[in-house]
Parts: sequence; C-alpha cells; structure tokens
Amino acid sequence: MHNMIDSYSARRHQLMAHMQQGIAVIPTASEVRRNGDAHYPFRFDSYFHYLTGFDEAEAVLVLVANPASTGAVPQGDNEKNSAPQSILFCLEKDHEREIWDGFRYGPAAAREKFGFDAAFPISQLDEKLTELMGNQNAIYYPLGLHDAWDKRVLALRAKVLAQVRSGIAAPHALQDVRFLLDEMRLIKDHLEIDAMRRAANISAAAHVRAMRATRPGMMEYEIEAELLYEFRKNGAQAPAYTSIVASGANACVLHYINNNAPLRDGDLLLIDAACELQGYASDITRTFPVNGKFTAAQKDVYEIVLAAQLAAIAAARPTGYWNDPHDVALRVLAQGFIDLKLCAGTVDAVLESGDYKKFYMHRTGHWLGKDVHDVGAYKLAGKWRVLQPGMVLTVEPGCYIRPADNVPQDLWNIGIRIEDDVVITGQGCEVLSAAAPKTVADIEALMKRT
Repeated sequence: MHNMIDSYSARRHQLMAHMQQGIAVIPTASEVRRNGDAHYPFRFDSYFHYLTGFDEAEAVLVLVANPASTGAVPQGDNEKNSAPQSILFCLEKDHEREIWDGFRYGPAAAREKFGFDAAFPISQLDEKLTELMGNQNAIYYPLGLHDAWDKRVLALRAKVLAQVRSGIAAPHALQDVRFLLDEMRLIKDHLEIDAMRRAANISAAAHVRAMRATRPGMMEYEIEAELLYEFRKNGAQAPAYTSIVASGANACVLHYINNNAPLRDGDLLLIDAACELQGYASDITRTFPVNGKFTAAQKDVYEIVLAAQLAAIAAARPTGYWNDPHDVALRVLAQGFIDLKLCAGTVDAVLESGDYKKFYMHRTGHWLGKDVHDVGAYKLAGKWRVLQPGMVLTVEPGCYIRPADNVPQDLWNIGIRIEDDVVITGQGCEVLSAAAPKTVADIEALMKRT
C-alpha cells in the first residue's frame, strides 16, 4: 500500500510540475440514481483515482502548483507554504451514516492515509476554493465534462473577480487538466502493469471457464454468468465493460449485449468480456465453437484472423508506430479475404478500394488502462505516435461475414474476433492475456467432451 501511496503522491507532483503555476480542481464521479432510492454501483472517476487512490464518492482533489502567490494554503511555516500543495475535500467522518452506508475515512484519516498536505470537509469546498483561486493565473479542471462543474468553477471565479479592489487577482485562464493527465496516464508504471497483468489473468481464467461450460442448448446469459462468477470469485471488483456473449449471427453485431439467445450446435460463440481490478481494466475476446469442434469453413476464417493477430502483436514494439499493428493485420486479412473469395484482386487493390471493410470495419486496437478505451492521443502533430515501453494496448482483428449473394453460404454468419492485452517492453511486447487459449488445437483440446 505504501508503494501505491508514494506513486499517487509522485503523480500529483508530476502534474503540478507540468502545470508550473495555477490551481487544479479534479472531482471524482457522482453517485447516479438508478430508480427510486437505489443507485448504480459507484465507480470513482479515473483521473481522480489515478492521482489519489481514494475511492469514496463526493470528493474533490485540489492541487496548488504555486501556493506562495496566495495566502489561502493550509497554515504552516513559510517554507512549507511555498511548496506545491495537494488538498483533499471529502465527506466528514459520520458514525451514524456509517451504520447505514459503511466506513468512510473523513478528512483527518484520509490526509494521513493517502499522503495529502491537507484535507477538509467537502462542505467547505466552495469557501476554500474561492480563497485558493486568489492570485492564481490559471484553473485546471476537466473542462466541459460536466455542465454543473463548469458553472460551479465559473461562479467561484466570479467571486474572486469581485475582490479585485482588495488587490486579489482572479485566474485569467481555464485549462483542461485532462490534456496533461492523458499523457501521464499513457505510460504505465510497474505497479499499474502488475495490476493489469492480474486483471488479465482473472479474465483469461473466465474465458477458460466459459469454454469448458459451453454446450449446445444453453443460453448466452448462462455463459455470461460463468464469466461474472469467475471475475468476482478472484477478487475483481466489476466487469470492465458490459460483456458481449454473441453466438451465431449475433457475433456479427460488434457491440451485441443482449446475451439472450440460445447456443446452437454448429455455431460459433464470440465472447468479449473482461474484469476490472483495482481500477484497471482488462479486455479479452475469444471465439470458439459451441460444440467444441470447428467446421472446415469456421477453421479457415479463424486461422486468418489468428494469423492477422499474431502478425499485429509482433509489430507492437518500441520505436514502432501506433498504426503498425493495424497495417500489418490489414494485409493479412485482405489476403485471407481474397483466398476465401470474399474480395477480388491484389492485396493492395483490396486495401485501396476499402472492399475489406464489408468484413472488417474497426481498428485493430486501442489504449488500455484505467478505462477500457483508455486516454491518450494516437497521433501527434498529424503523425502516428511512436510506441514506448509502458504503453498498454489491445490487439483485436476480426472478421464478420453476413449473408449476401456474393458470399459463399458456408461462411454466412461467421463472426470472429481475437483480442489480447499487450504492454510494450524494452525489447518488444508482453501479452498480458496469454493464459486464454486461442489456437484451434488448444481450444478444441480444452473443450473436448469426455
């Protein structure tokens, strides 16, 4: 825990160093009412948690990069007041509410436990922020993310503006703090990668469980239940996203989440499902036959997608570009589509015309981290970003063949995607989700009916 607390503190100081001057205001997520007096399960804001590790609702982090310019920092000696300050606002300790809602830290314990310079009750936020904004040149916050926060920050700034005759200047710039944080979050440290490796292992075990459980005649939601059981059994807090359990033609719907159809003998089952652990996501897709045995046509398509994925993983390496895995996968898929008589012409012609998009219409990956589609620019100054050690991405080519007059009938309703989580290392990459079987031989051996 101390390593993580040190890591959160280091991130706060890194952000303040990037800011140089100004004040940052970063709220956590709000609780959301589901219906009546019931709420959806609370999940903290990823930016807030990245900087604090604090997982209670109704909390705000305030960072003062240059507190010497304002007299509103926590009281102490002048030397301390000239150092950057990290301040938490959270719910007060309330033993009565804890009987109903469970433990809460309160400002004093939170300050000590999580290494803040000061902590105050959330009820004092507006009063303190008005003081802290005085004589700051800029306010950094998630600009435009929440209307209520935009209005609140602007209203507090207006209060500071009203003090101009007292010699107090108001911030003249509003900056989106996510611009700085996205770049920080893009490179994972060893503690983050360790959490993601463990999340991927739990998710891989869930996919193994699903393969072993699947039988013709079951329902998609029964397999979803197996996945969710394995997630929670191994300590994951929640699915990282809504699970996709798509059989037969449903696998050709990229974001299918109904999960309510029967599993039919002879169909494929595409499962895109993974867990979140300690605030970090995993993201795995596997496709396998409901009856445990690929047909010849299914195997032909599967081997093309797998070859594309393996080629893309090999292209995920330091000093390579973000787009390299996608470009490599596209060439393998295009040749495969020509071989299957889905497309005609040369590979270059198929790529140039875009004919392949009828069967493969998405990108080959995305950043992965605290969010399943994690933050970070894919291009810098109009050019694809260079991959660096510590970046984590998914590699997920696919093929989705819907019925059509010019499509061989034995390929109809075959939907296949194979997705792994990959971290760039100094030498190449590590596949975090390698424990989930993906070769035809390994899948059929695992599903062999005794």
